[in-house]
Amino acid sequence: MAREGKIDWSVCDVEEMNMKTETLLKNVHTRLPEPLPSPVKRSLIKGDFLYFYYGCDGQDDRGWGCGYRTLQTMASWIYFNCSPHKDHNKLAPSLPEIQQALVSVGDKPASFSGSKEWIGTFEASLVLDYLYDVPCKLVHVRGGGAELEQVAVEELHRHFEKHGSPVMMGGDRDNSSKGILGVCTGTNGSYLLVVDPHYFGSKLEKTELQMRGWVAWKPVSSLDRSSFYNLCMPQTDRKRT
Repeated sequence: MAREGKIDWSVCDVEEMNMKTETLLKNVHTRLPEPLPSPVKRSLIKGDFLYFYYGCDGQDDRGWGCGYRTLQTMASWIYFNCSPHKDHNKLAPSLPEIQQALVSVGDKPASFSGSKEWIGTFEASLVLDYLYDVPCKLVHVRGGGAELEQVAVEELHRHFEKHGSPVMMGGDRDNSSKGILGVCTGTNGSYLLVVDPHYFGSKLEKTELQMRGWVAWKPVSSLDRSSFYNLCMPQTDRKRT
């Protein structure tokens, strides 16, 4: 989806943008209360990551940048937990670097650079493969409570147990990108540990982010059952340090 206006990345200080992200909070999910007292099964992210959100680098990307921010969170996990890539060993790619990567691999035209077009799970998989040599598994989950509880939840349990990396989730009717850091299953349903990139404002402490619901356990039943969902799962088991 395109937003009006173009961004002239040449007048943006990319190095300054990168420096601002180095002060972001790490592991914002820790000490968050469990959603169930006695879960049947619980699977969580393994390793460190940074929380990226709207405007965290000084670029106001509200309305179009949530997928970029979730991708940056995923990239930061790769940076902290995987063997460095010989050609790209940065904490996370900047917004212009993400756009340029998609142009370079031939997925987007040159006009995409500087645009306000959002990206989804497919584009995220291309960028992680191109910049970090990390392939991703893409899982399509049709709408409906049964599909979400059975297909998505089981895929997430297997992913966190084997790979331990953050997952990007997005859909059609529910097209807001969200990071998934864990899944907890009980006898009456499951919860997803969601890190939401849509926060915009001054830096908050971890406890405040959790209190406001930007990092929270969300019941699977709260997802839009009329929407399909896609999962982007970085396959990192062979690259972990």
